[in-house]
This record gives sequence, structure tokens and C-alpha cells, in this order.
Amino acid sequence: MFWRAMRIPDDGAPGKRIPALTRLMRRYIIGPSASSHSAPADLLERPNRANCQIHQPQRSHSDLSDEKPILLEHDGSVAIVTLNRPHAMNALSRQLFTELYATMDKLDEEDETSVIVVTGAGDRAFSAGADIKEMARLAEQDVPPPSSNFSEHSWRFATGRKPRIGALNGLCYGGGGVLSTSFDIRVGCDKTRFRFLAVTYGRINNSWLLPTIVGLPMAREYLLTGRVVEPDEALAAGLLNHLVPQDQVLTKALEIAQDIAKNDQRMVQGAKRLIDGNIGRSWRAQFEEELNEQKEKLAPTPVLEGFASFIDRKGTG
Repeated sequence: MFWRAMRIPDDGAPGKRIPALTRLMRRYIIGPSASSHSAPADLLERPNRANCQIHQPQRSHSDLSDEKPILLEHDGSVAIVTLNRPHAMNALSRQLFTELYATMDKLDEEDETSVIVVTGAGDRAFSAGADIKEMARLAEQDVPPPSSNFSEHSWRFATGRKPRIGALNGLCYGGGGVLSTSFDIRVGCDKTRFRFLAVTYGRINNSWLLPTIVGLPMAREYLLTGRVVEPDEALAAGLLNHLVPQDQVLTKALEIAQDIAKNDQRMVQGAKRLIDGNIGRSWRAQFEEELNEQKEKLAPTPVLEGFASFIDRKGTG
């Protein structure tokens, strides 16, 4: 493919280059910037059109368009966020990721929302990565790359207050793969494939998060090779919690979300905070932090309240 074959020319190197793409590659590949940029969508090997259609509450895929890059709806206390650029395989344009992060921050602060489910429009991809066409256009206009705030948004996405569930209806390539690893729980189908492509275009990303999901040996392999991770392997490695039929991805994600939403949300958010914060800490430190959280921040629910349904069934005798 063109992107695979094209080399980055040295200054003064012979040969005529397309100016926009040359500047793009120098700025986004060898130039200094945050390491969180995702893979160009056109770098990807496009598969045959997948038929991984998922149920969308109160709407169908035919209703989705690029008019709004992010769609938001609610099913009770569960928020459903849709990446809505199906014609571009939900590539992460600047507008899309800016609105996505703003939406997630807002939902984290809303008392009415308990769990957030994120999915992609269309039937091919959850997200195929960065929008390379937009990147080329902006490079031609000498628009600077995104600031380091992009990396901070990525951190907040992964460590936000509310549980995040990914309903991964198709490809998770490049930045889409990085985004998918930010979810607490991931549901996929037989069209859900992963590629972590940073090393193929001169970047490093996901080294801090992927090892916590698949372990160091497989994280090394995925990040250093950039190879495709097929659905069955993804399930075995922990990249997917559940692998379901193609038309049940969102349904399964919403089922899990509703199970979480039924619980004490103070404890749900406390458990998530502890799990996220414990990564890299000693076992003893994790144990002591749990005790401290219970004593100082997460006062247990009174027995008669917390076990009311059990007591109603079994009594206290």
C-alpha cells in the first residue's frame, strides 16, 4: 500500500513528493509531540465489509450519519455514546475526539448516569484510528498538531469515575485500539480485531495500559509487531471479556451495564478507583488502601439496608 511503501525523504533528497503528505509525515511521525496519536486510517488493510450489525436502542444504523460525530442517548441510568462517522470507519477526527472526551467528562459528573457504554456506528469498525485525510489537510494548512491536552484527555478517559463498557462492533485499529483498551469491560464479535500500530509509523503509545490487560509478554508482542489480533485470541488474551454473536454486541454490553447500575454506585466507583489506582503498587499497599478507603471514604451500607432483599427472603434466624 502507498503508506507502507512511502519513505520519509531526507532534506534535499531527490524525487518529487506531495508537499502535504511530506509535511504530515515529518510533523506527525518524526516531529516531537505527545505519544498518544493514533494510527492513520489509510495505513490499515481494509477488510471485506463486515456484517457485525448491533442492536441500537430506539434507532437503526440507517439513522446514523456524519452530521454529529458523537451521539448520546440514555437507557435509564446507562449512557450510550456512539462514534458516528460510519463512512470513515469512525476515524478519530479532531472534532470527534474533542466531543467524545467532553461528553465523557460531562457524564462522569452527572449523578443521573451510572455506567457509560461506547460503541461505533456502521458495521465495519468501532474505530479504524486517526483521520489521515484530515491530518493531511491540516498539515497542508500548517495547522499545528494537537497539544499535550490530548494525552491528558486519554488519561481521564481511562481513569474516569464511571465504569466504561466498550461495545466493539468491528475493527479497533491504531487509535481505535488504544481507545478500546481504556474501557473497563469490552464486548466484541467475530469482526472485532485489534492492531496497535504506533511502531509502524514512528510512534509509541499504550505501553502503560495494554500490559495491565494482557500481561507483559503479549503486550510486548502486540506493541512491537503491530500485527492483527483476531477475535478468539483477543478473548483468550483478555482484550475481550465477551465474544458474542454479531447482532448482540450492544445488547450484551447493555446487559452488563444494567447489572452494574443496580449496585451501590458509591461502592462501584470506589472499587473502580481502587483497581485503577492499585496498578503498579505492592500487594500490601493495595490491601491497606482498601482498608483506608472503607474507613475514610466508603462507609459500608448498614447491614439491614444492604442485605434487605436477602433478609426478606431468608429472615434473620
